[in-house]
Amino acid sequence: MDFLAQLPSFGNAIWTLVAFVAALSVIVAVHEYGHYIVGRWCGIKADVFSLGFGPKIAGWTDRHGTHWQIAALPFGGYVKFKGDSDAASGRDDHALDTMSPEERRDTMHGAPLWARSATVAAGPVFNFALSILIFAGIALWSGIATEEARVGKVKPLPMAQALKPGDLITALDGKPVGSLSDFYTVADGLTPVAEVSYTVDRAGQVMELTGPFPFPPLADLVQPDSAAQDAGLKAGDVILSVNGTPIHAFSQLRTMIGESDGAPQTLEVWRGGQTQPVTLTPRRVDLPVPDGGFETRWLIGLTGGLVFEPETRRAGPFEAMWLGVRQTGMIVQTSLSGLWHMVTGAISSCNLRGPLGIAESSGNAAAQGTMTFVWFIAMLSTAVGMMNLFPVPVLDGGHLVFHAWEAVTGKPPSDRALRGLMTGGLALLLTLMVFALTNDLFCP
Repeated sequence: MDFLAQLPSFGNAIWTLVAFVAALSVIVAVHEYGHYIVGRWCGIKADVFSLGFGPKIAGWTDRHGTHWQIAALPFGGYVKFKGDSDAASGRDDHALDTMSPEERRDTMHGAPLWARSATVAAGPVFNFALSILIFAGIALWSGIATEEARVGKVKPLPMAQALKPGDLITALDGKPVGSLSDFYTVADGLTPVAEVSYTVDRAGQVMELTGPFPFPPLADLVQPDSAAQDAGLKAGDVILSVNGTPIHAFSQLRTMIGESDGAPQTLEVWRGGQTQPVTLTPRRVDLPVPDGGFETRWLIGLTGGLVFEPETRRAGPFEAMWLGVRQTGMIVQTSLSGLWHMVTGAISSCNLRGPLGIAESSGNAAAQGTMTFVWFIAMLSTAVGMMNLFPVPVLDGGHLVFHAWEAVTGKPPSDRALRGLMTGGLALLLTLMVFALTNDLFCP
């Protein structure tokens, strides 16, 4: 049983906050631990590792002299290194002036440039590493589809299902199928109808079967924070008709919703042997396309799939890690493309989510079940790592720019320049946060 999916209270304010804090705590802990452990490896000592801000709730001191604590406000965290004046790694000039050269080497401000740069970069790198490991772990847990068009599991449908687990599909509607990719290609070319013919090899016996359309109007996945989720649709639901018009393929549902122009749609939904009407309103969404751009479409937040689950095989560790790297890279690429298109006005700035929107997405992802919530954590971790690498003062990327300046000129920026740049960077971040919060409150 999936514990998170069984909690009916997910989605209300309290459990949305719980889900958000849980996701954020994991991501922040990994980010700050990256700073801490790489700093320690580089000879930089940490005085405090805090999960959260404000008054301390609990804490302990380890054998390295670092005080680990949990603070009252669980919306972030920090590492205070030796020689820092505050959680933002400001210089404690008084403490540094009283230290010997050997003692200063143990501080962030007295360590070699390479050690400081490695320590700063480690936070975002650990966020990316967390995402890669989660995606790889999901691949190892779930497996990946084999090359054969072999049935692994038959999905419950309201229409007759003649396929059985283990069937090897060799032809579809009379067209030969040599692999799973062939099956997808042939199925994509079929005209939506109620039934099609399947030629299968069942334990060595070739059989001709009649079954549902290969891509039925079945909800394989309900996207968090979508019109479908708000309307109560669930994975496994089958859409029988849209506004009274019967449909046989998921492509028909996609076309009819896309042509709705945002008008409310009434769906007849089959779930576990019973049918019920569901009315929902499609939302306008900017989606990435393969060429790197975006297209605007009306969507309700359902993802379809095959009439069966393909047989899977166990992924190897290196294969799973590569899949994790590719997934993380795709998120970074799509996010950067989205930001650029928002800046240029190609897509709506409402795509930028603030803390309220992210919190709502956390609760919605948790309501979908543990796997979806863990996947959401991986996506958010990638976003946090990417954002921290932006060359904005007060972010890790800004500090790396200062270090690059020091590497080129042989000296760090002046204290006056640093104060001005940090103030400007903080003002920019606060402005962006207010703008994103406005989106959360007023964007549809």
